[in-house]
Amino acid sequence: MSRKALVVIDIQNDITKHYRDIIDKLNAAIDWAAESGMEIVYIQHNNLSPGTRTFKPGTKGAELAPELRIVSDHIFVKTKANALTSEPFSEFIRENGINEFFITGADATGCVKSTCFNMTKAGFAVHVVSDCVTSYDLKKMPEMLAYYGAKGCEVRALEEYRKT
Repeated sequence: MSRKALVVIDIQNDITKHYRDIIDKLNAAIDWAAESGMEIVYIQHNNLSPGTRTFKPGTKGAELAPELRIVSDHIFVKTKANALTSEPFSEFIRENGINEFFITGADATGCVKSTCFNMTKAGFAVHVVSDCVTSYDLKKMPEMLAYYGAKGCEVRALEEYRKT
């Protein structure tokens, strides 16, 4: 049996560019996932690079965005682009037998891209909820959605997933 999770990547205060464009749809995806019995997971990025000004641990910028609906305590911190590098997240996946993921969040050209690539490489079923992903550079979104598909992810809008 397939165990599923909705993964919300890096919707934090320091992602000020464009996340508000998808926040209502993202919250609707969280509601859909909860109604469907999926695990709901939040990934927070902590930037440990010297001199960084964004995603610094313990700052308001690193906190999850206040508009984001938080419905579980499954909040995991990562320090690299790929969410699977978070050992507590990877352990949560193993302990719960999760093998199918619905990916949402930011940034399409960074952390979402790396996480999707590495999840498909690890043999997981990966779905990208296309209208629940954003990027600093919106012009790259069509290219990124095509990339996800080419790497083995299913790419669909939230309404399409709701119908299945």
